[in-house]
Amino acid sequence: MFQLAVCAEMVFRSLPFVERVRKIDQLGFHVEIWDWTRHDLSELQQTGAHFSSMTGYIEGDLITESGAARLIETAEMSIEAARRLGCPRLNLHGTGLDGNGQPVKPVQVVTGAMWFAAQRTLSRVAQLGKGAQVTFCLENLNSAVDHPGVPFCRAEDTLALVQAVDSPHLRLNLDLYHAQIGEGNLIELVRRALPYIGEIQIADVPGRCEPGTGEINYPAIARALAQAGYRGTIAMEAWASGDDELALRRFRDAFAV
Repeated sequence: MFQLAVCAEMVFRSLPFVERVRKIDQLGFHVEIWDWTRHDLSELQQTGAHFSSMTGYIEGDLITESGAARLIETAEMSIEAARRLGCPRLNLHGTGLDGNGQPVKPVQVVTGAMWFAAQRTLSRVAQLGKGAQVTFCLENLNSAVDHPGVPFCRAEDTLALVQAVDSPHLRLNLDLYHAQIGEGNLIELVRRALPYIGEIQIADVPGRCEPGTGEINYPAIARALAQAGYRGTIAMEAWASGDDELALRRFRDAFAV
């Protein structure tokens, strides 16, 4: 019912990256990657894997003039990388993140002017997506545990921005791990956000490991998504709590509606 994908950055970490991609593909999942500039695109192409999502920019932000210009510039570069991998979705955040997932320019107070600037920048991004026939997805994060200082981090924030731009080439990457930490009420959230979802990412809370290791009832969420008519991608962006293949089986079982 759902297309399942797995983030290659977080599982089979004892293997070289290209071998991780091959392993995920052999197990029947699509593959997601983060910063594409860290990988050899030719080697990834040769795996024959189906790439579901990748980071859609290298630097920049949504709210400053110079940051927006750099985000657009590197989004164009990311579109070309996505074309090489046949990847349909490119991921965005409220601001650029460093190698540890921390905001390059933390923001403590998001002003009204920042909201309008973000909407303008995302409208430009959506136009890029339209021209290239790819979809940019704006991901919610959490500021309490993993990403303090990221603006527009809540799912409510990303949903409001995507609704304001109102383009099929800008959708939500609805990350339920982050939403559970920041907001909770996940089933109602996915129902409300459903028309704007480009994909869904998951991990359990606490620990950010596979379903069944924490407090989130992912089988119940899977049933709610099926009943609401969602048929898109669900990606495990999670660490394996132990054996990697067992973690992926638990993921598949949680969404076997």
